[in-house]
Amino acid sequence: MAAESTLALSLVEEFVSGLQDSKAKDAAKGVKDGKFTVLQLVEALGSSLTSSQPHTRARGVHLLSEVLQECYGDLTEREVEVLIAFYENRLKDHYVVTPPVLKGLKALTKCTNLPPGSAVSMLRSVFQDIHVQVRLSYCTFKLKGLGADFVFGFVQSMDGERDPRNLLLAFQIAKNLIHGGYDLGKFTEELFEVTSCYFPIDFSPPPNDPHGITREELVQALRAVLTGTPKFAEFLLPLLIEKLDSDVQSAKLDSLQTLAACVSQYEHKHVAEFLQGLWTSVRREVFQTSSEKIESAGLAALTALTSCLSRSVLSSDSEDSLSTFLDFILKDCKHHLCEPDLKLVWPSAKLLQAACSASTRASHIITVAVMPSLLEQYNNRTQCSHRRTLLEVVQRFIHSVKNCQSSDNDESVLLAFREALCSIVFSALSESNSSLQITATSVLTSLAQQAGLLVESDIELALDHLTRLLLTEEDDRVSLAVVECAGALAQLHPALVITKLIPKLKKEMFTEPMNQDQEEVSELHSHHAVRQRCLSALAAVSIQPSVVQESTPVLLEVLRSAHTGSVNFSVDEVVLTCRSLQRIAERVQDSEEAGRCFHDVFIPHLLSLALQAALQAYFLMRCVWLPFRLAGQTASRAVSLFLDGDVSFLPDNSFPSHMQLLKVLSGDSWSLSRLVCLLMGSVCSLPRSVEVPQIDKLLSALEEMSCACSHPLSYTSAAKCFAGLVNKKPQVSVSSSGDSLDSLIQRMMKRVCSELDSPSSSVRTQAFTLMIWVAKALLLRYHPLFTTLTDKLFSLLDDADLGPMAADGFSLLMSDSTDVLNRACHADVRIMYRQRFFSENSAKLVQGFNAAPQGREKKPNYLKALSNIVNKLPKQVQVTELPALLSLLLEALSCPDQDIHLSTLSCLEPVLVNPPQVLIQQLEALINRLLALISSPAMSVRIASLSCISTLSHFPVHEVLPFRARVLRALAKPLDDKKRLVRREAVQARGEWFLLGSPGGR
Repeated sequence: MAAESTLALSLVEEFVSGLQDSKAKDAAKGVKDGKFTVLQLVEALGSSLTSSQPHTRARGVHLLSEVLQECYGDLTEREVEVLIAFYENRLKDHYVVTPPVLKGLKALTKCTNLPPGSAVSMLRSVFQDIHVQVRLSYCTFKLKGLGADFVFGFVQSMDGERDPRNLLLAFQIAKNLIHGGYDLGKFTEELFEVTSCYFPIDFSPPPNDPHGITREELVQALRAVLTGTPKFAEFLLPLLIEKLDSDVQSAKLDSLQTLAACVSQYEHKHVAEFLQGLWTSVRREVFQTSSEKIESAGLAALTALTSCLSRSVLSSDSEDSLSTFLDFILKDCKHHLCEPDLKLVWPSAKLLQAACSASTRASHIITVAVMPSLLEQYNNRTQCSHRRTLLEVVQRFIHSVKNCQSSDNDESVLLAFREALCSIVFSALSESNSSLQITATSVLTSLAQQAGLLVESDIELALDHLTRLLLTEEDDRVSLAVVECAGALAQLHPALVITKLIPKLKKEMFTEPMNQDQEEVSELHSHHAVRQRCLSALAAVSIQPSVVQESTPVLLEVLRSAHTGSVNFSVDEVVLTCRSLQRIAERVQDSEEAGRCFHDVFIPHLLSLALQAALQAYFLMRCVWLPFRLAGQTASRAVSLFLDGDVSFLPDNSFPSHMQLLKVLSGDSWSLSRLVCLLMGSVCSLPRSVEVPQIDKLLSALEEMSCACSHPLSYTSAAKCFAGLVNKKPQVSVSSSGDSLDSLIQRMMKRVCSELDSPSSSVRTQAFTLMIWVAKALLLRYHPLFTTLTDKLFSLLDDADLGPMAADGFSLLMSDSTDVLNRACHADVRIMYRQRFFSENSAKLVQGFNAAPQGREKKPNYLKALSNIVNKLPKQVQVTELPALLSLLLEALSCPDQDIHLSTLSCLEPVLVNPPQVLIQQLEALINRLLALISSPAMSVRIASLSCISTLSHFPVHEVLPFRARVLRALAKPLDDKKRLVRREAVQARGEWFLLGSPGGR
């Protein structure tokens, strides 16, 4: 027994007097190992706990609390009871002892053997004996027995708190009190007062705040308290009305958002006596505010308030609060709707619509009161501007009514006004005013989106009006609105669009203009414009699969007629037809039925037309939009067509069997070989999980075409197709007979290098094109063999013929590709591949530049390559990396190549904003080169150099002031430049430098 006491005394002495914090762990281990008990430790602490020095007492309590945090699970109920009594007594001690006491109490709350009533006892002691703000993070179970006393204790604890960390915690505790069922009792108002005194939150976190507490966090936490219970309504609503009178915009916004939040929890009885004041405040903010945020918040609050009143259950002797409130709104707003030329019409309409959208009951009351007046005003007004305003107001009410409906099957409150609404819409569509027509199409769309407001005859009449406008109205804005409206109607009424609209559009497109003598050029131009509008409309209405099945044959017929010459379609119309087909394909990608239509009808017809033409591929086919299964089937057909000449699936099949589309033939073979771009579109857009059939045979044929074909489009498309397949090809072939990816690349490189290393080869350009695209494919997927291709690319920078092409190749490696090797085509694209390429290869460029012989043939290639790489890096990476490459970039500004100038200047601009020291040290060289470029033949270079010179004026004054006179003299010349954009940039730059060093300048 003596040994245990001695060990405990030794540990206490070393912790308290020796200030060795590590001994707390030794003491906890001693308790866990049974060498002494917690109560024996308390006895050993005796002299420390009775010391006359507060810090010694605090140190002793600190040791005990540290041990309890490790050993609370092993305490008996009797030990816990003794320790609680000890700690409660210590709460009356000096304030320096309080923190370790609270730490010990917190540990005791975790004990499984907590005696009954001890939690309440601890909290009562905390509230009674602690008179500073503390973090109340105790467990709250068994505390409801304190009743209102606990609430009062919390109010006392929180009163006067200023630390945002403690406030955040206090707001959370207050919220838990409200939602946890605690009895607020007579201290309800006190709890509201102690929290609402912080409303609205006015807090800006200090710079580099380590705690990371934001104003928004405090706002949301306080709002959760204030809006947490209807018991606060009698205090909160007057407070909100008062704060809305503030001139501080953030206070207004917070008040309106809090109002919207609280009334969603209230019943009508809680807000009834404050309705007039609330309405007056909200109305003022919408009528007079200059802030869109406050206006939106005011309208949202009005909707929430109206919704609250709509939830009331009426009895024979109760007042209808909703009707009372809506009377306020109608009285103050309705008469403004009769003044469409005055500015109050819109805020009045917005307020009425906000209330209208709150509930079906509110929408009935407001619609019945407002709609007849709007319809009468429209019919009585003659000015188009007034009619347009009234029509826009009507449209907003239609939206509001739709928003309040619980389901689309509910009968609309506008049903009683159906005929009148249709009448004014069709009347507006018949007007000659374009703005009125555009507004009418929007109203028509809104009416169509509500069940029952348009019957079949209305839809038919609407389609007649839209068709007429489409064929006769030349205003592009009207055409766009008509096309959008037609698309909306097609979504809801596809059958009527098929029977009423598509036949008329088809007839118009295939009708030749009546100007046989070619004298009426404007008529011919107008007819082409009508055709283009019809094509756009066909794409817009092709949403439902049933419409797609009717529209795509029309578009295919346009392509077929253009090919045969049976109808005179212009190139622009053919291109627009292809784009319309692409839009349809993108929109219906999730539809199995529409996908089947493309698979069975559209793509075979397109391939057939391309083969028939063999001169002009109108459309780049892509399977990326087809459903997964159909994409694989279509790609399989395309591969069979190009490899085996299988034309069995093509419509109007009059082709010779076993055509060799990937064979490189002599003579005019390019007319067929260029169709490889269609193959690229079909197989390179497949998901990586879809296996391409006969891929090894296909890659071999593509490699041959890439290296042997003489037509640029053909060999480039073949190289891109090859690269797209390589990018997705697994490292090891699925079939045992297939080549691995590494062996495939090595074989390809052997052939490519043999051509590139032979100066007399006639296909060096083709071989280089294949190499650079495969290099990009491997770079995107981080394949190790990419380094082999990179080394070859660097070596070509010294080549007399291919050097400039190699320098441009670096731009291709770093740029996004639009038709292949992108994420939309499911390519394997790793993150940050550009940064990786730069970090691995920038040093090689610098070394190559330094090793290249002096002259104007080879060194510029390295500079152009470096500029192309750096220009495609993210701006934040450029700022970090450019200082090390600055000398080369300055050298690039002295090259004769204008492309290098522009690329380098675009790299320098972000660095000049926050210049590194190395840039300031070379300031004279930089200014000399920039001033030389302001006379460049290229306008873009002149503008970019002037922009950089303007930025230089923001450098430290003592660094740039010596150059002021020289720069101002040089900037006089571009002030007379023949290009306005150059002159404007020169004026800006000269003004910046003129102010440099002046008393009113920098």
